[in-house]
Amino acid sequence: MASLSMAPQAAPIPMSPPIGFTELYQRFSDTVYRTALRVTGNPADAEDALQTVFTRVLNHVDRLDPNQMPERYFRRAATNAALDILRSRGHRAESQLDESLPHASPDSSPYLKERLRRAIATLDAKDAELFTLRYVTGVSNTEIAEMYELERSTIGVRLHRIRQWLQEELEK
Repeated sequence: MASLSMAPQAAPIPMSPPIGFTELYQRFSDTVYRTALRVTGNPADAEDALQTVFTRVLNHVDRLDPNQMPERYFRRAATNAALDILRSRGHRAESQLDESLPHASPDSSPYLKERLRRAIATLDAKDAELFTLRYVTGVSNTEIAEMYELERSTIGVRLHRIRQWLQEELEK
């Protein structure tokens, strides 16, 4: 009988997050999830955005200072991740939405929200981010101006143009 020789196996290396990551997650995960949920309207998509944001943070943890990461950074990151999900979902969900809502009137709230999400997903990335930060997550024009290092009036004008365009899209 042949004996099987088992080589000793190395002990698994414990996988632990970098210092400060757990604190960041505990501090900002609710903000990221709620922001993404407001943008996507879908809990599963919000979870995906949450995972995306913190995966990006984890991948760049060597360049990030946990003490210098304000809540608005995470709101903006959540907004971008959620918009990416909406853009990718837009192509797949188009026929599904049309088939699933034949009885919905154009005034029904879920239908209108989905149309707005689709319209936002077709905006230029920066315009979608501006609109979502202001009207979905509630960031003030002043805070947005600081984020982008632009004048508050410039933000106001851009938001006005974006709203006009979205209104025209929703009236079609």
